Order: sequence, then structure tokens, then C-alpha cells
Amino acid sequence: MLIVMKNKYDQELLRFLSEISTDKAMSDVLSNILTPAEREELAIRLQIFKALKSGESQRDIARRLDVSLATVSRGSKELKYGKPGVSKALKYD
Repeated sequence: MLIVMKNKYDQELLRFLSEISTDKAMSDVLSNILTPAEREELAIRLQIFKALKSGESQRDIARRLDVSLATVSRGSKELKYGKPGVSKALKYD
């Protein structure tokens, strides 16, 4: 029962976020639902993915973004073995 409920809430979140049509509205929503630290972490993760896709070395990314090499390595593994969502989305960036 708990897994079904979480999936329902996840689907509702996805629909809710996908209906936001402006950067301002999305910024406001993210400020409402994420702490500043969570939002910064997501922004850094995106920069890690973009840098990895552009061919920057993991060590350079870690230095430039002031994150651990392990954090960049996790991002690399996610790009290689995870679902293709970020890779597909970055093709249109």
C-alpha cells in the first residue's frame, strides 16, 4: 500500500511540475518545495552532467565546482547506467 501511495504522489508531482510554463513560476515552485541547499545541490548536479557530457575530466569538474570526486563519479555512473532522462534532455540544451 505504501509503495502504491508513493508512486501516486510521484506521478502527481511529475504532472504538477510539467504543467509549469514559465521560468519565474518554476523558480517560485522550487523555492517553495526545496530548501536552498537542496536546490543548490540539484543545480550542481546539472552542471556535473553537462560538464561530463561535454567531455571535461572528472577531476577538473570536481575542482571547478568544488565537489568531491566521488560526487562527480556518481554523476558519471548515472549517465552511463541510469535512465536516459538527463542525457536526452541535455541534447536539447
